[in-house]
Parts: sequence; structure tokens; C-alpha cells
Amino acid sequence: MQIRSDFCKVSEKLQESQFVGPLRIEFNTPVSLEEVVKENPGVGPGGRHRPKDCIAQQKVAIIIPFRKREEHLKFWLYYLHPILQRQQLDYGVYIINQDGTETFNRAKLLNVGYMEALKDYDYGCFVFSDVDLIPMDDRNTYKCFEQPRHLSVSMDKFGFRLPYYQYFGGVSSMSKEQFLKINGFPNNYWGWGGEDDDIYNRVTSRGMSISRPSGAVGNCRMIRHDRDKKNEPNPQRFNRLAHTRESMGKDGINSLAYKVINKERRPLYTYITVEALALDLDLDPAPIPLAGNQTLPQPGLLLGCRVWEWGRQNMASWACWASGLQR
Repeated sequence: MQIRSDFCKVSEKLQESQFVGPLRIEFNTPVSLEEVVKENPGVGPGGRHRPKDCIAQQKVAIIIPFRKREEHLKFWLYYLHPILQRQQLDYGVYIINQDGTETFNRAKLLNVGYMEALKDYDYGCFVFSDVDLIPMDDRNTYKCFEQPRHLSVSMDKFGFRLPYYQYFGGVSSMSKEQFLKINGFPNNYWGWGGEDDDIYNRVTSRGMSISRPSGAVGNCRMIRHDRDKKNEPNPQRFNRLAHTRESMGKDGINSLAYKVINKERRPLYTYITVEALALDLDLDPAPIPLAGNQTLPQPGLLLGCRVWEWGRQNMASWACWASGLQR
């Protein structure tokens, strides 16, 4: 494929001047958001940036699942905005904040970020990142590749080694086509663990493979912290993992249920607070009751539909979606 002359070029010859390479990442000094805004004049409201002198080769939405990690977010914004600008990306940053005190659901929030980002812009690439992971080399490009990309290859937490070959947690990227091919991410992993291995299973079951940067370029640091409340290990994760192939067709972007509480375009990011509704259609074979003695069909017939749940027992309405687009 021929690259247009006005597209941004990232070549090996340019890398010495364009990139810093290995970075010194430390978390000892507190970060001020006002200072981050001042140091990044090229970042607009909602955390949007596009190169001035060329057309970015990819439009990238960076999705971060979030709850009560304000200090971690400051470090992420401080380090990542300069890196992403050097990488000449047309990008936006989306913080998806889970409201309430229900158990945390990382993968569902990533699905929400995908849906909400597409309402803003024609993104073709999606980077899914934990808020406490910072790359240690700006040549680790936050973009999409021919295969789904695992970007956080070598964490300090694991002694800068991949903990196991199938590991796909931390930071990853997928094109829109790759994401829809696996029906997005699972919605039914409440609590810590399992969802990243489920995503790996989805990817390989659809004939794709995981690509990675080299270990040195893929180095990253984690901000150390205690495990969050309401994010305890998920006792059902191993059972769910054993049934990924059977469940992925009806548990994913086509069964996503959530309610947007608030959306703010802040100076460095878009902050979306949502209620992550528990629906788990794939686990309940019985018809679902609605108001007025009506029922929805069994979950297997709900493929391509997005259900809005108002409360845990009753549904007020439902609307069908096809490939992530309302019809």
C-alpha cells in the first residue's frame, strides 16, 4: 500500500531525533495537573491531539478503566501525553469511571470506552490501558498493527519478563475490525482477574495471534498500590475461562449494558462516569421479564442487541445494534 506524502512518517532514520528512547520513569514527586496542561499546549479539550505538520496514519482512542485512582491518573497524563505527541498520533484519551460501589468490571468499562469514543470521532484504533502502567520507551508506539498488539510486555512487577506466553493484560491495542471480530470484551468478569486471558482466548479462537514489541522496547513500570476495595479476585474466573468459545458469541459488545451518568471534556482527557449494569445474558437461559408481563426472547436470540437494564430485575426497553452501530 502506498503511503501518501502528507502522512506522518515514522522511519528508523527519524527515530533518533523524533524519539527519546529509554525513559526515566519515577513516581516520587507529586504531579500537578495544571503543570501538565501548561507543558502540553498541543492537547485540546477531551485530551485530543493531532499532528500539525502532517496527517497521522491512525486515529487512536486510548481507553482507561477507572475508579478512585486520581493520583495514578496524574502520573499517566504527565508521562503519556508527551510520548503520544512524539509518536505523531491523532488521538483522544477516555477515562471510563465506574460509578457506585458495585464490584469493579474492567473489561466492561473497556467496551463502554469503545462505544463512547466512536460517538466522538471516527477512530480506527483502540488502545486499552490500565491507569497504573507507564511505558519506559517512547518507541513502543500506541497504535494498531496487523495483529492485536500487547504493548506492556515487560513489567517491573514481573522482573521485566513476560509472566506467561498467553498474558495479554495491562496495555493492548486492537483495530476496530479486530475488536469486532472477537465481539469486543467479556462483560461478566466482576472483580479481579480472568478477563485478559478471556480476551486472549477470543483472539486466538478467531485465527489471530498476539504481536509484541521487543522486551526492551516493551518495558514498563507499574505504580505500586494496594488492591482496590470491590476488586477482589473473581472466584468464577476459571470456570468462565473454560467456556470462552461458547460464550463469546453472545457476551461482548453485542450485549453491553450501561448507563452514562455524566460526560465531561476536561483539559487533558474525556471523563465519562457510567453505571456498569449487571446483565449476564449468557448465564440465564430463561426469558427475561419486562414491564407489562412482556418478555425478551432467550439470550441466544439476542445476538446483535444491546439491553438497557433499569434496576436488577426489570427492563424498560431494549434496542438492537449491529457491529457496534445503532440501527
